[in-house]
Amino acid sequence: MLGTIVNAAAIVLGCGVGLLLRRGIPERVTDAVMKGIGLCVIYIGMSGALKGEKTIAMIIAMAAGGAMGTALDLNGGMERLGKLLEEKLAKGGSGLSAGFVTASLIYCVGAMSVVGSLQSGLTGSYDMLYTKSLLDGISAIVLTASLGIGVGLSAASVFVYQGAITLLAGLLAPVLTDAVVAEMTCVGSMLIFALGLNMIGVTKIKVMDFVPAIFVVIPLCYVL
Repeated sequence: MLGTIVNAAAIVLGCGVGLLLRRGIPERVTDAVMKGIGLCVIYIGMSGALKGEKTIAMIIAMAAGGAMGTALDLNGGMERLGKLLEEKLAKGGSGLSAGFVTASLIYCVGAMSVVGSLQSGLTGSYDMLYTKSLLDGISAIVLTASLGIGVGLSAASVFVYQGAITLLAGLLAPVLTDAVVAEMTCVGSMLIFALGLNMIGVTKIKVMDFVPAIFVVIPLCYVL
């Protein structure tokens, strides 16, 4: 669990630095930074989406996962959680929920989260998670400058998600082969792409509702 703890701590630290830098930055500059980050997120999403090879599995997973997430109202639930935290921690509506949801998706979706956590649980190697921690900490500075303290709260999402994979690594390793992780990365990257479109104001996709697709694609890889 050490790698996951370091990862979560790096996000909190990056958030703290971002909050310090945020004070005194004009709103128009913050908006420009937000758009720039959004474009980078779109690029990251496009790059990861190309790693998949089972297009049919991706389509079915996105459709089925989206239906499941919408029925469960995952996006609404995450936003309500963010709003609740906002009321507790940030007086006067600071957009905490947006930062929490956006950062949670960026940090939890991707091959490094899955593979790094598996390596941590199976071999005790934290190299990949340490690398991810450095990347997440730096990006947390920039994200916080645009989205606020909600970015720091995403550390909890990272801790729970990656921690669960680490603890269950022995059971998950035979199932999460390189091919399966590639398809999970592909679907997850599609969500990151959609998130980037939201960040630059092109769409208002409820990305969280499609998160189940990342896990739906696992059995589809074996069926197809």
